[in-house]
Amino acid sequence: MDAIAIISIFVLAVFVGFEVVSKVSSTLHTPLMSGANAIHGVILVGAIIVADHSQTNLELGLSLAAIILATINMVGGFVVTDRMLEMFKPKKSADKGGE
Repeated sequence: MDAIAIISIFVLAVFVGFEVVSKVSSTLHTPLMSGANAIHGVILVGAIIVADHSQTNLELGLSLAAIILATINMVGGFVVTDRMLEMFKPKKSADKGGE
């Protein structure tokens, strides 16, 4: 019974998350990504703490996988944020360098 409840909550969270993110305008994506990067940093610290307190090989393996995935997610978020911020910078024209 508990597994069904957890799976139901997960599925509902996926649908709600998709609806919320799909309704965000493109001008708000950069601030939201910055906030998400901060959250992923907290998740990474939590995964490191869990890895420190792991007692079995399974716990250690799962916590190391969480550390790797959180790191990839956080670095990817910074890359996407940097790309989006580049869109708002004025373009440099190629002919200015020759004058």
